[in-house]
Amino acid sequence: MLRIHLPPNLAAAAARNAIPLKLDFDLSAPPGPELLPVLALLQRWSAAPTPPRFLQLTRAQLRDLADAAGSQPVFFENNQPAVFHHAALLSEPTAPPPPSPPRPPSFGNRHSAIGNSSSAAPMTVDGSEHFLAITLPSREHPTYVRALELVKAHGFILEPSNRRWWLRDRHKTLNFLAENLARLRDEFAARFTPNFEQNTARLAAVEISAEISGDRDAPEVTLALRAGSASDDALRSALATNRGYVETDGQIVLLDPVRVTRFVAAQRALAGDPAAALATRQTHRIPAFRAIDAQQTLEALSPSFQPPEAWRVRTESLRHLSRLEPAPLPPSLRAALRPYQQLGAAWLWHLHRHKLAGILADEMGLGKTLQTLALLAALPHRCHTLYDKPLQLPTEGDQASRHIMYDNPGGAASPSLVVCPASLLENWRRESARFAPQLRVFVHHGANRLAASADFDAHDLVITSYGTLTRDQPLFAAREFACVIADEAQHIKNRRTQNAAALRSLRARSRFVLTGTPVENSLDDLRSLFEFLLPGYVEKVPPNSRADERTWFDDRLRAKTAPYILRRTKQAVAPELPEKLEHILWCELTSAQAALYRETQQRTERELFDLEAAGASESRLRLAALTQLLRLRQICCDPRLLPGSQLAILNSQPGFADSAKLAAFRELLDESTDDHHRLLVFSQFTALLALLREDLTHSEIPFCYLDGTLSPAARQAEVDRFQTSPDVPVFLISLKAGGAGLNLTAADTVVHFDPWWNPAVEAQATDRAHRIGQKRVVTSYKLIASGTVEEKVLALQTEKRALLADVFEASDAAAAKLSLADLKSLLA
Repeated sequence: MLRIHLPPNLAAAAARNAIPLKLDFDLSAPPGPELLPVLALLQRWSAAPTPPRFLQLTRAQLRDLADAAGSQPVFFENNQPAVFHHAALLSEPTAPPPPSPPRPPSFGNRHSAIGNSSSAAPMTVDGSEHFLAITLPSREHPTYVRALELVKAHGFILEPSNRRWWLRDRHKTLNFLAENLARLRDEFAARFTPNFEQNTARLAAVEISAEISGDRDAPEVTLALRAGSASDDALRSALATNRGYVETDGQIVLLDPVRVTRFVAAQRALAGDPAAALATRQTHRIPAFRAIDAQQTLEALSPSFQPPEAWRVRTESLRHLSRLEPAPLPPSLRAALRPYQQLGAAWLWHLHRHKLAGILADEMGLGKTLQTLALLAALPHRCHTLYDKPLQLPTEGDQASRHIMYDNPGGAASPSLVVCPASLLENWRRESARFAPQLRVFVHHGANRLAASADFDAHDLVITSYGTLTRDQPLFAAREFACVIADEAQHIKNRRTQNAAALRSLRARSRFVLTGTPVENSLDDLRSLFEFLLPGYVEKVPPNSRADERTWFDDRLRAKTAPYILRRTKQAVAPELPEKLEHILWCELTSAQAALYRETQQRTERELFDLEAAGASESRLRLAALTQLLRLRQICCDPRLLPGSQLAILNSQPGFADSAKLAAFRELLDESTDDHHRLLVFSQFTALLALLREDLTHSEIPFCYLDGTLSPAARQAEVDRFQTSPDVPVFLISLKAGGAGLNLTAADTVVHFDPWWNPAVEAQATDRAHRIGQKRVVTSYKLIASGTVEEKVLALQTEKRALLADVFEASDAAAAKLSLADLKSLLA
């Protein structure tokens, strides 16, 4: 149950941009899904797990709250359901209202800003600056118990004859009013007598001001605490001695400790120092990338704070993603994006336009690569209209500005750079060709590498690996990029690695990180990522920090980085997703693996030629071709699958046992388990499953195993163990033995380590997880070695199923029904 009580003076409060609300809620039972957006906003604005009973919002915040509530009857006025027509009332004024003449705060004859919804008598306050006489609310009033605790805690004495609680000491009275006057008005809905109002005419409230001046992109914010005409020394003296008031020029200024605490917190947040001493006036320079953090800090300090236009343009869309301007995408690419992916592309585009950075942290399988390609596709034809400033190179050691660059409006657009693990290079190239064919893409890797900085000009997108970037760091550091993308961010989570150092040396207009797990081990992972993304943005934790100081830095880190992280889960975007997602993960063979593949392929052709020249029968030729085809498929998966004799011969070759698929699988496994996903891993090779068992055992990762050698009882025991043991993340399954007849809904991720000839069989295996009882979206991954027989199998899966069935299922030459020409076409 949730009720939001609107104040009776809503129009006046909206004009002041400070609207008090009273909240009535009962969270003993889980709230319905229709109320979750409302509660999420209230929790975020109050920075507490449970929203407070009273909350003051700006017009914009109340608009967002009303939008989140939709048609739900949560707003009340005078204890009656209110039809909240907020659009006109809460719209921004077209011109600023004329300034009101200064006037002292009115304390007398005042009702609660929310209004008293109870018929019971409220608290009454009488007195002056010298004494107070409080009549508690009636026992039926909901605030009675708290009011009684309040007067007792501050030394009030009950006079039985008139049932008033008295405080007869000027110093204590002023300190009490400084600390509790706002509570009396807002929390207790107290009534102030005309006598009190007349006798407290000299009282005023401490003022907080935020002045903004200087450059529009990096203005200076001056925070000041003012107590009338009192000097700064007098104000500091009062605060240092815990005196809640300052007397100056016939006026008594009350120092509300809540406001003072917020002021100190804002100063420390802007200064980046949890131990910064109170300064009654201090100026802070705010770079562009700190605008949203500074704006949130100042709005928490003063709800009526109005940000500069340059800030508003940068931050408004990040705070309200529905207001993001769509990225200028080619129609074909826009049609390929789901709604949540269009939003992700718009978010990346907004950050790029404003020279910012971010982490796209969508859960695995939601298309981070596709959303990033949408951004890259939007860049080339818009660069001249956006980059209208000359290039300003950073000075020596200027870490805070190293990420900023501008394209030359009169010249060619700068290329973008994607840095990823070597195992994903081919995947990026293929996805680029599929979704953004207009981009001129170059894969800088191995022997195919650019030699000079000028060579970059011929390309829109350069893709390279972390290892190659480190080796060619001087070449890349000398170049200015439109955008730098770091995929699989675990490679830079240790800031001391060469990978992280090489990335930090790059210059670009915008920088982005792609990862499903921005925090794997600790918040230091996030700090390392932002050292690359926005150098100088996140405060460094001093090495000898106390526990409370470390907590302050961690809280600041979460608050500052949140606007620059976009994470959606499959569950959150499930309405926009199909029931089953299928992805191909292209794996480029390692250099040793590729050399072994080529050598085997060439030897196969020679052996077949020699057999034909010697007059061998077609049956023998077919057997030789099938055997060699099997060897090539084994090399694609893992060279260690080769027979013992070949293994012994090749064992002396450095790196021969490297497996691109195994490397890709390990990354997939790490990201999946970090996101609490559970995997089914299918392969037709039991020898490969044995290698995976060894690898998982060595890594101390629990797993289940199933192949054709298990008895029915042992098979069911493994299934039951996986279904009932959440701490087992992986189930290794032989495709033939476990591709049907199993219910494994505890898993939501399926990995096909090697392709099967019939896609229907693969789908049937995937359906071990994707079946009735599954509560999550299931994602299926195919690991395909690019440029090999596996790629040909993938292309022929639907065209020549009968042919492929013979290749994959024939146990000997007699059973195979392929022509020799068909086999040679697969081997070539």
